[in-house]
This record gives sequence, C-alpha cells and structure tokens, in this order.
Amino acid sequence: MTKMRKFAVLTKARNAEVHKGKIPEVGNNQVLIKQEACNICTTDFGQWLGLREHQPYPMAGGHEGAGIIVAKGKNVRDGLNIGDHVALAYDYCGECTACQTGRTSECIEILNPFKDKNDEGYYGHLGFATYNVKNANTVIKMNPKLSFSEAGFLEPLATVVSGLKRLRVTALERVVVIGAGTMGILNALAATAYGAEVIVTEMMNKKIEAARSMGLNVIDVKKYDPVEKVKELTNAEGADAVILAVGVTKANDQALEMVKHLNGRLLLFAAGYPAPELNVDSNLVHYRKIELIGTYGADIHDFNKSANLLNDAKVDVSKLIETKVPIEEIQKAYEIASTQGSYRVSVLLQEESE
Repeated sequence: MTKMRKFAVLTKARNAEVHKGKIPEVGNNQVLIKQEACNICTTDFGQWLGLREHQPYPMAGGHEGAGIIVAKGKNVRDGLNIGDHVALAYDYCGECTACQTGRTSECIEILNPFKDKNDEGYYGHLGFATYNVKNANTVIKMNPKLSFSEAGFLEPLATVVSGLKRLRVTALERVVVIGAGTMGILNALAATAYGAEVIVTEMMNKKIEAARSMGLNVIDVKKYDPVEKVKELTNAEGADAVILAVGVTKANDQALEMVKHLNGRLLLFAAGYPAPELNVDSNLVHYRKIELIGTYGADIHDFNKSANLLNDAKVDVSKLIETKVPIEEIQKAYEIASTQGSYRVSVLLQEESE
C-alpha cells in the first residue's frame, strides 16, 4: 500500500488545493482508514468564503467523512475489523473529568485541530484526505448498505441528536424548524423520528420542494406569515418548541412569537456570521417561563444514537446530497457547496470511490 496520501487544503479565502504528505504510523490504539468520501459542511465553505477568518490557514479540514478500515493497532477492540465501513466521532481522551461524565465534546486533553498544527504544519481534521489514522475510540461502524456519502452524515446528525436531547423533544409535541437547509431538514427528520409533529418554515423554492419531497410539512413564508400560519396549525396555541436552523435576527424574532405563550422552548442551533441579534427582554423570559437553549457539537453517545438512526434507516439522508465531486476538483466542490440553496457536496477521495 502507498505510504503517501493526498488531502485538500484551504491556503487562503477562496483557494483550495490538493497537497501530498506521508501517512502517519498506526499506533496500538489506532486504525488506518481508507477514506472514501467527505462532505463539505457549513464551517468548511464558510472559511472558503472568507467568513470565518478566525480559523487559521493552512486548513486541512473536513469532518463529515466515511471510509473503510484497512489496518488496526494491536490493542484495538475486537468489534472493529479490517474491512468495516466506518465514520468518525470527535477525538476525546476518555479520562478527563468531562469525558468521565459523558461530555466528550468538552474534552480539553486532545489537541484542538482549529488551534494546533499537526506535525506537517496543517490545521484541521484531514477529513478530505485519502487516508487517515484515527484513535479507535472515535470510530463508529456504519451499515455497508449506506453510501459513504450518506455515512458521512454521522457527525451533523449527531449534533442534531445532541440538540434534540437538550431541547427534550418528546412524541406528539409540536416542533417548528426555521430553515430547510441541510441542518434544518436533519433536525426536522430526526424530530419526526422521535414522534414529534414537525412544521418547517422556508422561503427558497428549491428548499421547500426538497423538504416536501421528504414528507415534511412546510410553510412557504413567501405566501404566508410564518407566525400566523404556525398559530393556525396549532389551534392558536403555538409550538411547544422552535429550532432555529438559520442564524439570522429575523428568525430569532419569529421564534419568540410562534412559540407557545407559557413554557415554550427555543433551541439556538445555528450560528450566524455576522452574529444575529436576539431581541428579548428578561421580563418576557421570566413571566412566560421561556427556555433559551444553546447547543453545539455532540458527545460520543450522540454519535452512537446518530449511527443507529442512519444504520436502521430511521433518518434517510440520501436526498440531502447535492452532488459528488472528485478531490482533484476540490475548488469546484467548494464553489458548488457555497452556492445559496445547495445541500451537501460530497468530495470523493478515491479514484473509484462509491
């Protein structure tokens, strides 16, 4: 097997290149993954657009990938074997206070890929690499019936699972998702799988059609006032919970109006750049007993739940793949991914991938 690998790198805003480097040695507790596909997420193309200049260069990013185990260290558990289809959770040490209490996403013992360079001088997770060496505790087996592009949804769906857990969504609750982009639809599909009655609001025709093709109830905000329509659909009571899957001030304002008068919950799922405003006074939160809930990232148990949803086909992400582009055309892949209205662009990392 080759000792070298290719990987995509952002060297500056709007410039993505393919570099080469050595494949690291596989440690006793690690596996070598032949990475087949990695999807471009909002964070990735946001930096490509120059909207996340707090993230350093050169960024060898990507974290929504999947592939096949081709080698394993001697201490790797028996449940992981060469030939397994896998996707990746976040790195964590398993020993610090955060990890011991299940909050693996808050581990501070692992190097931060957005602040610390690897041995070759790159930042990032190297998700857009043909091969990658990962700690076995972050590797999760995926159903081989899933395409690698679909298996790459493990991480974004895990962040949704984490948010829904914090939001405490239960069966028969009425949940509104503002925004039908990739993460909005993932939130809506997962909440539906949990048994909630879900309403999505959206203004772009392409996204409205996509959401409806997946069986979701969508309010076209070009035709209807979303607040009034939500009230109509909930018998004037309002939603039990609202998930903000877009980071804009207007959506924040709408969420406060469409949530039920007492004991409503708002999940601030999406970030926005520049940062949106949240126009709410503390008295309103106090008297209406509103919960404003933040969420970011996912813990290892969220990744396991996400894998179950994908592997058992309880959440079907196949229609969220906009297109597939080979790594040699990484610049084109970013151009498509950053086009308004696009869903996930999947970068194929092997010559005969998928």
